[in-house]
Parts: sequence; structure tokens; C-alpha cells
Amino acid sequence: MTTIFILSLAGAVISAAVGTFWYSNKTPMGRLHMTYLGFDKLSPEEQQQKIALGKSMMGKMYAGQLALSFLTSFATVFIIVESVRNQVPFLLAAGFVVFNWLCFMVPSVGGQVLWGNVDRSIAWKKFFSDITSSLITLLLIALMTSFFV
Repeated sequence: MTTIFILSLAGAVISAAVGTFWYSNKTPMGRLHMTYLGFDKLSPEEQQQKIALGKSMMGKMYAGQLALSFLTSFATVFIIVESVRNQVPFLLAAGFVVFNWLCFMVPSVGGQVLWGNVDRSIAWKKFFSDITSSLITLLLIALMTSFFV
């Protein structure tokens, strides 16, 4: 169980790294995310105010996201570790992770986009950006786990 816990922590860090890159201003997905948040409609002064407020809360926000990412990472690590321990081939175990992504994460993100206050002109782009980010994160955590079991 210690292995699962440690790998889950490492997976949470992977999730934070992927999210930080994915949603940075330097990527098309990050610029889409800023549009989704309404940043493009703010004046430069308002943008600077939001950035300053965000910076002051960044530690708490990252800590909260890390805790949430730990839960997702734990599930992924658990699926891979227990599957491989029971002689399930890694690719099939990774398929279990993808199946969970498809059945739980995709509908959850889709519901947020459908029912959230999102500009309809970017709704599908936001949906596909978010589900792709989560899939990449899960597969990287699964791959990292495979090196240790």
C-alpha cells in the first residue's frame, strides 16, 4: 500500500505539471481557457488586478488542486498496480483507466461545459481541450506506475 501511496503522490505532481503546461498562456489550450474565463473581455488594468489576486491565492489553489489530483492519481495507480499484480497485461490495465476516463471524466467535463456559463462559440473546443488534458494526464500516471510494478 505504501507503493500505491507514493506513486499516487508522484502522479499528483505529474497532474500538476501537465495542467500547468496545458493551461499556460503560451499554449493554444491556455489561451482558450483564458477566453473561457472571460479574460479576453477585461481591460489590461482589470487583467492585472485578476493576475495579482490570483498570485496571492496561488499556493492555496495549487494545494487544493494537488489534493484533488491525488484522488484521481490514486485511482489510476490502484488500477494499474492491482491489475499488473493479478497478471493483467499493462495495456489491458491502461484500457481500464481509459474506460474510467470515458465513463466518468468525459461526462463530468461535458456536463460542466453544457450547463456552465461558457461562450457557446468555444464550448466544444473547451470540452475537447479538457478531456484531452485529463486523458494525457491519466496515461502518463499509468505509464509512470508501470515502471514500478
